[in-house]
Amino acid sequence: MSQATVLYDAPGPKAKTLYRGASAIVALLVVGVGYLVYAALDDKGQLTSDKWKPFTDSTSWTTYLLPGIRGTLIAAAVSIVLALILGAVLGIARLSDHRIIRTVAGFVVELFRAIPVLILMLFAYQVFAEYQVFKSKYLALAAVIVGLTLYNGSVIAEIVRAGIKSLPKGQSEAAYALGMRKSQVMATILLPQAVTAMLPAIISQMVVALKDSALGYLIGYVEVVRSGQQLGAFYGNYLPSLVVVAVIMIALNTALTYLATWVEKRLRAGKRGTQAVAPDAAANVPGMDLTDTKR
Repeated sequence: MSQATVLYDAPGPKAKTLYRGASAIVALLVVGVGYLVYAALDDKGQLTSDKWKPFTDSTSWTTYLLPGIRGTLIAAAVSIVLALILGAVLGIARLSDHRIIRTVAGFVVELFRAIPVLILMLFAYQVFAEYQVFKSKYLALAAVIVGLTLYNGSVIAEIVRAGIKSLPKGQSEAAYALGMRKSQVMATILLPQAVTAMLPAIISQMVVALKDSALGYLIGYVEVVRSGQQLGAFYGNYLPSLVVVAVIMIALNTALTYLATWVEKRLRAGKRGTQAVAPDAAANVPGMDLTDTKR
């Protein structure tokens, strides 16, 4: 007799047979579509070994791929740092006691969260070009950084605000009772605890910023996707070029995720270590001898 699960009733013999048949049909459809794609690519000569030979030539990397990787890393690194700073400022401002500051910060956050990243890049590029804010060779880079910073900074601001609001109110109330100012409470009590809770969401947003840097190719910025397209156009191997670009992007995102996860583990380990030595530190405070059992 089938046992019921928590979320749904366990399927009976007829339902299991139906599910197996549907799974087999779907598998056959996937195999058929895969074969059709393979046949079309093979007919165009995209699967021959000659299409992969350019990647064994150092010129392909030094002329196309390596400059593209460098452009992607520069835009992503600068925008991530600026977005973290902007997000922290806006997130804390949304928790301000002053209504004007909360309103302005909220308007900025909601505005740039609602505008697509590509439109922000295009708008920034047109403004910088119209008023000659940057030299022509830096226009695309500046527009990509501004677009990524504004969008991801506004998202991180909501992450910061939610992370701080998730902490128990008793901690801040106890600090205020001791006479601490709000800036001291925020800097020494709330933010250090909220950072570890916010890190998974911040890591995900950093990966989004790295991937969105590829949108810069639409305004002429030299990054890895644009470089891959140029390489494919030159050698006529679009599919292998896009596959290599996809592998590069996966490697970059994986490396960024591992780095951020390592930082998160170090922060959590440091926090546990601080909590572990707290009783010893309290024992050295006059009148707080925890080992004295005399009354």
